[in-house]
Amino acid sequence: MITPDYIDLMARYNAWQNRVMVAAAQTLSHEARWQERGAFFGSIAGTLNHLLWGDSMWMHRFDGVERPSQTIATSAAMEPDWDTYRQRRAALDARIIDWSRRVDEGWISGETRWFSGAAGREIVKPNAFLAMHFFNHQTHHRGQIHAMLTAAGAKTDDTDLFLIPEG
Repeated sequence: MITPDYIDLMARYNAWQNRVMVAAAQTLSHEARWQERGAFFGSIAGTLNHLLWGDSMWMHRFDGVERPSQTIATSAAMEPDWDTYRQRRAALDARIIDWSRRVDEGWISGETRWFSGAAGREIVKPNAFLAMHFFNHQTHHRGQIHAMLTAAGAKTDDTDLFLIPEG
């Protein structure tokens, strides 16, 4: 289904696209980043924060990253300070890439069991499926962020996977 190389590629794509989105958001004022825009998590900053929360939650399950204290309902306010957000996002992306380079076929063929606060029950799923969900969730919300950034007048860089910088 998926391979360690796929996971590494998607981890690098995630970090690249987060840099692109954060750079575009950096061109906006604090107020513009937090302006309600009708998205599920409200604003550009709220959606970026939800992604930080979601990625942290999955990395808690996958690689022992500290579990966020926020819930999905409060995830949009995870990091209100922009400079601290940018530092946390970059550090988490580096951690995701490090994890991706340690993933092997044994992990991919395994499964993860956890209690989901969102579902309100214990869940067990194959790791291959969860890795796909992890990266798909990022792409889904970054699409929302991209639309909000564009509407706010910010310009992003390329987003196509085939244009990922080498390295």
